[in-house]
Amino acid sequence: MKKFPFAVIKVKRWTSNLIIALTIAVVGGFAIFAGLNVVPTSTINGVYYSGDTSKNNVSLMINVYWGTEYLDSMLGILDEYNVKTTFFIGGTWAVLNEDYLTKIYNAGHEIANHGYHHKDHDKLDEEGNLNEISTTHTIIKELLGIDMNLFAPPSGAYDKTTVSCAESLGYYTIMWTRDTIDWRDHDSNLIYNRAVKDAHGGDLILMHPTEATVEALPRIIEYYQNNNFNLTTVSETIGLTQST
Repeated sequence: MKKFPFAVIKVKRWTSNLIIALTIAVVGGFAIFAGLNVVPTSTINGVYYSGDTSKNNVSLMINVYWGTEYLDSMLGILDEYNVKTTFFIGGTWAVLNEDYLTKIYNAGHEIANHGYHHKDHDKLDEEGNLNEISTTHTIIKELLGIDMNLFAPPSGAYDKTTVSCAESLGYYTIMWTRDTIDWRDHDSNLIYNRAVKDAHGGDLILMHPTEATVEALPRIIEYYQNNNFNLTTVSETIGLTQST
């Protein structure tokens, strides 16, 4: 049998152990992430996909370009359960619905930016990104007298240019942790399950004003309130403001 010097054996054994450890870490990492329904960190490349997962704050983020006919019902339910949340407003919608925009704001909800024409921002150049965000900012400031600082890219489409442009305008770019897909699937049970399954602190829950969402909304709110979550604005969930 061929004999190896002790040092060689030691190096080979160390190398083998290192390979095994790395393999376990990689495989284990994939297994962990595959089982998660949330992004484990608050931001990825400067974009928020969740808030602080160690806290019990969660947010309903309601994107509005259409569905005006369901807003009164949504606002009534939110008021009944004493929930304040964040509405991401499309610029073209704001121009045509000043009364509803004012009603949302006066009800104590946070107002945020959802672009002007609902374009895919990853397909826009720097000027296009800046125009979409800044035009909506200007319109809502003229209507409400406020400066927004949260921007949700329409359809979740963004790139580095989008994030850079948003930052230059004083905005944080917001995505979501869980998507109810209520714009496509008009099933209140499905919307409810997507909103609450495997809930974690820090969740940002995307929804829109639809008939099925209105039907599911009381159950969604009750689930979170009954399980000791704090339903609040996106700013508070991501840590830009503190609980009072």
